[in-house]
Amino acid sequence: MSAIGQRVVEPAAGAGLQPLLAELYAKSKAAEFGLGPAEFALTLEEVAAKGAPAASPKQKEDFCRRLFVEDLVLTRMCAAGNERAWEVFMLRFREKLYDVARQITREDSAGRELADSVYADLYGTKTRDGERLCKLNSYSGRGSLDGWLRTVLAQEYVNRYRRQRRLVSLDEESEDGTQYAAPAAEAVVHLDTRLERATDDALRSLSAEDRFVLASYFLDQRTLAQIARALSVHESTISRKVEKLTKGIRKQVLKNLIQQGMGRRQAEEALSADVRDVTLNIRASLAQDSVAPAFSEKGAKAGEGGS
Repeated sequence: MSAIGQRVVEPAAGAGLQPLLAELYAKSKAAEFGLGPAEFALTLEEVAAKGAPAASPKQKEDFCRRLFVEDLVLTRMCAAGNERAWEVFMLRFREKLYDVARQITREDSAGRELADSVYADLYGTKTRDGERLCKLNSYSGRGSLDGWLRTVLAQEYVNRYRRQRRLVSLDEESEDGTQYAAPAAEAVVHLDTRLERATDDALRSLSAEDRFVLASYFLDQRTLAQIARALSVHESTISRKVEKLTKGIRKQVLKNLIQQGMGRRQAEEALSADVRDVTLNIRASLAQDSVAPAFSEKGAKAGEGGS
């Protein structure tokens, strides 16, 4: 029989998760939105393939057991345009978006404007090649949807702040009659490109929230208190996160260099290079143009409690 025009469900889809599928399917409330067990299994396989690509069956099972499957199904069905899913989403999160946005902006009208802008991205008012772009497709279920939405709002607020700061500073300097000279060419020392690749891979492997924290702290010179307020966590939490991330990145870069063929001593010497000699665009590596799996401290704790 021809399979043209039909969606084919591979027999192996969800094969490694069969003992869990019934339990997770019921927990997800997928049936409420018309999502069947086979499609639900495909969604889990897709998320597990990205979040735990080299995992054993047992590790994949543990990974899926920790997922916020109800939130995951809700976002996927919203992205698919399911009206019932949007009704549930609006009921659960519409007012929360406004409340969190007001906390971030500290001003009612600015908060509503920020929340409305993010909501438009979540709903998918933009299209590409005739396909609706819905940011909710970026949510992976690894943290609570509530925590993920907080991160999205904070990220959009910082992006707006950056754009406004660049425009204001240029306008002010133009009004003062500042003349802009062409930047002088600088000599660049080209090091072994493996260091740049290893660093880029380590940075891009971080979650959206971790990249947001690093970019805010090291590139935008925001204080720990400012970042903590944006993510609705305590300042000490951000302090510990920055320390943990910097140590973890160094270890990951060292590991990447060794995997690329360097000996351990050579890799450690490469790590001692002057950062000014590295041509890698750190800001691009920490780009916030997409929201990868991210969760706030609340989301992480909730996930631990539910595993």
